[in-house]
Amino acid sequence: MGDPAWGAGNPHALSSLLLAAAGGKKEFAQGVNQSTQAGENSRVEHATEENPPPGAGPEKKTRRRGISVLGQRWLTAIIAMPIVLAFALLGGWFAFVGATVVVTVGTYELYNMMHHAGYRPLIVISMGLNLLFLAAAMFPQQRLLLLESGLSGALFISFLWLLFRQKLDGAMVDWALTLAIPIYLGWPISLGLLLRGYQISWPLPRGAWWLLLILLGTWGFDSAAFFFGRYFGRHKLAPNISPGKTWEGVLGGMLLSIIAALLFTVVPLGIPWYLAVLLGIWIGVAAVLGDLAESLIKRQTHVKDSGQFMRGHGGMLDRIDSLLFVTIAVYVFAQLVGK
Repeated sequence: MGDPAWGAGNPHALSSLLLAAAGGKKEFAQGVNQSTQAGENSRVEHATEENPPPGAGPEKKTRRRGISVLGQRWLTAIIAMPIVLAFALLGGWFAFVGATVVVTVGTYELYNMMHHAGYRPLIVISMGLNLLFLAAAMFPQQRLLLLESGLSGALFISFLWLLFRQKLDGAMVDWALTLAIPIYLGWPISLGLLLRGYQISWPLPRGAWWLLLILLGTWGFDSAAFFFGRYFGRHKLAPNISPGKTWEGVLGGMLLSIIAALLFTVVPLGIPWYLAVLLGIWIGVAAVLGDLAESLIKRQTHVKDSGQFMRGHGGMLDRIDSLLFVTIAVYVFAQLVGK
């Protein structure tokens, strides 16, 4: 299609051509002016619809889309956060149920991502190991026996399964991914269950304070990193893995994680303030590593989001990537300080 001012269906353009053929220079000029004006009016009408002119419309549409996505993110967070906090505060088998849902969805997303990249991990064994890690955390005294038995069984069954596969190309990679999925996903979440424990009381038990620190410290870091990076970000953190991450965002997020560590450990758990500051920094480092780890997985499997489980947030893994590594960091810290 050409310029609408000179299109075949434009009556002003047709009259201009007839006037020109008759030799009327003055009338021809008037026809051209009318035609040009009609074209401009047509463009203005289009600009008010879904096809804005270059230089103005796309920016507005991008801003509207950005506001819409941000609104969806906040709405989903407002709904999901109280539910997650309720499971965390109740602990015990309530937390186990919530963790099982997270692990099940996360395993399915990881399997789809690997499948998209041409890999074929054994999802049944991956899911079985994930659930084993969670169940073992609910029985601390039998935990070692459960882990030894489960890992040994997974080793035997996974190799036996692959040996009878028709196509052996890529079998070792699939076997490695089968075991890597539960180590990446189920193991950190099981440490969170182990740290929380069963106790329900008021004042809150120590395990509940640790879990609140994991959740709110990570959420605070992610939110602050997002806004600091968006408005002040200048220096890229890891452009080859996650181009949107900046050092300014990391520093802003770390400020919130330090504040969260001070609030949830100094008075409730009796942690010295200087150790709480170090813990806040440690949480920030773990959150960054968790975020970059999932970004690397997505880049290697050629997907933008891990799934569409949460509207405006992407998949389950997109929401818990930092939490996985922060849980490990806080668990290790709690064991070291004996709290």
